[in-house]
Amino acid sequence: MSRRFVIEADGGSRGNPGPAGFGAVVRDADSGEVLAEVAESIGRATNNVAEYRGLIAGLEAAARLDPGARVEARMDSKLVVEQMSGRWRIKHPDMQPLAREARDLAAGFPAVRYTWVPRARNAHADRLANEAMDAAAKGRSGTVASRAARSAAPAAPAAAEPAGQPERAARPAAAESRTDAAGTGWGAPETAATRLLLLRHGQTPLSAEQRFAGVGDIALTDTGHEQAEAVARRLAEHAGSVDVIASSPLRRAADTAAAVAKELALPVEEVEGLRETDFGEWEGLTFAEARERWPRELNRWLADPAAAPPGGESFAAVGRRVAAARDALLARHQGRTVLVVTHVTPIKVLVQQAMLAPPQALYRMHLDVASLTEVDCYADGPMVVRSLNDTAHLRGR
Repeated sequence: MSRRFVIEADGGSRGNPGPAGFGAVVRDADSGEVLAEVAESIGRATNNVAEYRGLIAGLEAAARLDPGARVEARMDSKLVVEQMSGRWRIKHPDMQPLAREARDLAAGFPAVRYTWVPRARNAHADRLANEAMDAAAKGRSGTVASRAARSAAPAAPAAAEPAGQPERAARPAAAESRTDAAGTGWGAPETAATRLLLLRHGQTPLSAEQRFAGVGDIALTDTGHEQAEAVARRLAEHAGSVDVIASSPLRRAADTAAAVAKELALPVEEVEGLRETDFGEWEGLTFAEARERWPRELNRWLADPAAAPPGGESFAAVGRRVAAARDALLARHQGRTVLVVTHVTPIKVLVQQAMLAPPQALYRMHLDVASLTEVDCYADGPMVVRSLNDTAHLRGR
């Protein structure tokens, strides 16, 4: 009877691209015993390159142990798992030679299957990969850790099966229906999504009275604090649902973020680009008051996103600022779930841009205070709006 191995592999980059490394572990599938492990820093590379290098190192280590073994490769990279299983296309030129190398190695085994696992179940390989990234950040390349096989005597090879047979697991929900980048049909995304969970801050005195609230540093009301705690409890009920918290520096957003951060035991990353629109002379006014004092300017503002309130900031300018902040978050936290605590206009802008909608769509959305909106962002371009203005956590409060 042929042996069975489990490969656990991971890779990553501090900056994407940035100092990169990978880790791989080979276990006996029956006993769980670690038979081999390796970690290597590879200089400057992307997350995806490092993840493929981790898989390749794991397959090489397993081949040295027993090329007749049946192998299951477990990774927390949906990209690598789906591409190696043949369900996702490999478009990126940097990935194609690595995928070929991995497939050539897999072809030497009787059978290989690929399984996606949550990061928490890939902790050994994740630790090795982080040690390798630490070494790369210090300018060291090469092997960081290596543990040779305890027993390399091969067993008799089993009858061959097609190599790389895909696991019959469900495709991730976000992969099942999206238009490809060219808009010519339906296809699987090129990478696992980075999820932006967009949270509007809790109630303030100005939001309660439906007044323009821009860059003024307004505090939450008691109700706003209760709303922040409600959304924090909701997110805490789903362990691991948030990896990173980023917030506008304005007090009402920062205080909302702090309530969630306390519940989830996560730090808060302050992002200047996520602040609200500067409404200039309209700050603190109701819509009717602004129309009474500046009728022409308000009508122009409603018709033209490039028009700004007197002394304020246009929606077009906000769009550029918020897009830059979003892109920086995506680069730093690829493949993770980022809770973005911000304001009504930045959230509307992110939804409008994700849907490729015209700027006038900003005037056709409603967002309640303390509402959640989800947007999945793929590294090859597309974004998918999964939900809008979700306030389930506020019901019965």
